[in-house]
Amino acid sequence: MRSNPDSHPAKRPNTLLPPQEGLQQQATEKRPRSRIETLADLIFGLSLSVGSVAAIASSPTTPAEIGSHILAFIFTFLILITAWLIYTSFMSVLPVETRTIVFLNVALLLLVTLIPYLLNSVEFINPIASAADASAIKDLASILFALDFTAILVIMAVFAHVLSLEEKKLVAPELAKLFRDGRNRMAVLAVLTVISIAPVFGQVLIFGVPARLFMWYVPLISYWVGRAVRPESRSYRVS
Repeated sequence: MRSNPDSHPAKRPNTLLPPQEGLQQQATEKRPRSRIETLADLIFGLSLSVGSVAAIASSPTTPAEIGSHILAFIFTFLILITAWLIYTSFMSVLPVETRTIVFLNVALLLLVTLIPYLLNSVEFINPIASAADASAIKDLASILFALDFTAILVIMAVFAHVLSLEEKKLVAPELAKLFRDGRNRMAVLAVLTVISIAPVFGQVLIFGVPARLFMWYVPLISYWVGRAVRPESRSYRVS
């Protein structure tokens, strides 16, 4: 009796193992979004809305105030949208099931919700407040914002640090280096923002604006210039 070559074990296709293309696709797929990421998108969106509502609610009394209110809203928008872009880049690969990561996520979202309130307290002062009270409110609000901004940068640096640990194998080795660079960069920026709390930076004026505010622009400039010059260093993706 002749044996059928197709029935030989060596000739049978192995249907138990997935094709190589399937393995590669599974390796490149991102994990499903967690509920806290969905909540984060909502909170970032609401914070942007609060900033615009505050600008609408505060009617300008002079033409110059229109420009200052617009600039204040643009700054709030850039802070929030930049933080959201960095956050989503990290969360697309960072596991959020651990207790520490969940806690840091909650803390970050709380800090994000405070941004519009603190910046509005710097820009929009109650007209019935005395000059001394208005100055004190602005100074305190700016210090609290600097602390808030610093804490956000520190948390982002922690996220980047977790992703940069090669022994955890959360990302490819070449991406781990990008996350290490991001961690170091955000740590330096956090130091800069916390230094801005020093009273001298609230007293020194540049074009009539406290120097402290110009120091807050540095993280934004760092992100957007870096994204334009070296996109992979901010998107954390290797093409």
